[in-house]
Amino acid sequence: MSTVAHHHRNRYPLARVTAVHGAYPVGVGIDEFAGFTGLHPDLVRRYVTLGLLEPDTDRAGGLWFGTAHVTRVARIQRLRAGLGLNYAALAVVLDLLDRIEQLEAALAGRHPDIDATHGR
Repeated sequence: MSTVAHHHRNRYPLARVTAVHGAYPVGVGIDEFAGFTGLHPDLVRRYVTLGLLEPDTDRAGGLWFGTAHVTRVARIQRLRAGLGLNYAALAVVLDLLDRIEQLEAALAGRHPDIDATHGR
């Protein structure tokens, strides 16, 4: 299976993410995910415990990760390295960045006539 990377640029250089599509099947276990991201499985578990990653779980309690988790880990690593944020600060910044993305997506979906009506 070949890896195809699609690069997405945004206005937050320390939080830039690269979405990876087709790199592995959706839903890999913790060991494969850790190997793919270059993290130790214990660090992945810590991220889950702290709420920085929210994987799916199976009935046995196994953790399953998808491609969105890869981009999340990349963002975490850049924020830790670039800004030296601790885990609590990381959670706040990640929540804010997620909210900004949601708001930008909502604004992108607005109709131009609605903006003109509201004087924007």
